[in-house]
Amino acid sequence: MEHERSKQPSSEAVAPARLESPRSECGEEPRHPNPEKKQRCRFDGQETKESMFITSSASDFSDPVYKEIAITNGCINRMSKEELRAKLSEFKLETRGVKDVLKKRLKNYYKKQKLMLKEGSCADSYYDYICIIDFEATCEEGNPPEFIHEIIEFPVVLLNTHTLEIEDTFQQYVRPEINTQLSDFCINLTGITQDQVDRADTFPQVLKKVIDWMKLKELGTKYKYCILTDGSWDMSKFLNIQCRLSRLKYPPFAKKWINIRKSYGNFYKNEVNECRIHWDWQTLQQPHGRASKHLRNPKTFWVHT
Repeated sequence: MEHERSKQPSSEAVAPARLESPRSECGEEPRHPNPEKKQRCRFDGQETKESMFITSSASDFSDPVYKEIAITNGCINRMSKEELRAKLSEFKLETRGVKDVLKKRLKNYYKKQKLMLKEGSCADSYYDYICIIDFEATCEEGNPPEFIHEIIEFPVVLLNTHTLEIEDTFQQYVRPEINTQLSDFCINLTGITQDQVDRADTFPQVLKKVIDWMKLKELGTKYKYCILTDGSWDMSKFLNIQCRLSRLKYPPFAKKWINIRKSYGNFYKNEVNECRIHWDWQTLQQPHGRASKHLRNPKTFWVHT
């Protein structure tokens, strides 16, 4: 839904293939530091004797890389302004600003580097499949804030990460139950007709078909997989709203996802709102002959800035 997405504020970029899951920066200074003893820091994320006060629980971090980031943040918190400037200069980063700004800049640099190293080392083998999802939803011109968006198309492309080939697709239209009549703006934007949604199943029925399809493909049992979207709106907004409207429990498979827009915005060092991802979709055709409007061939997408 490019029209809806253009209205949404962008969020900060993350490393390639990082799963969307909000994390807060940790690693605060100890409550009773010894002012006479200089704390030693290691920027490889490993603990020193003096950094053992930094702790993390399973509820705070789901991956050890976040503990490494927390340890690094703690070291940065204890650096003087001169030390911060020297370290920023070493990485050819901006050295102007007050101390808090310098700390945040250095933390963000290390965070991105550690996440890129982590994901770069395991992305090729960790997931067997990627499920690429891009919903279409009801909409009106001008995107009025009181308008309730309902999902009207649920498409999924199943990408094999080992062969980089598309193995299968799932596509179903969805019949809206609140705004049952599509606006002319929505029809022109999505290419979905009133007749197509009138003949479609409701969202609870379509979601069940999706889950059954994923079980048939043995996703989550025999094969590891993840969800991939172009932005956070599909999962965090459209699916979240739709599940509440349909009085359904939010599906477990959609609780974490890879945000390709953030990943590539970070990888190419561009602001997310300045990064437009273009997809070559010549090879992807749905069974009924209509290519899903935003799902493309992931092997051949490129980034324009």
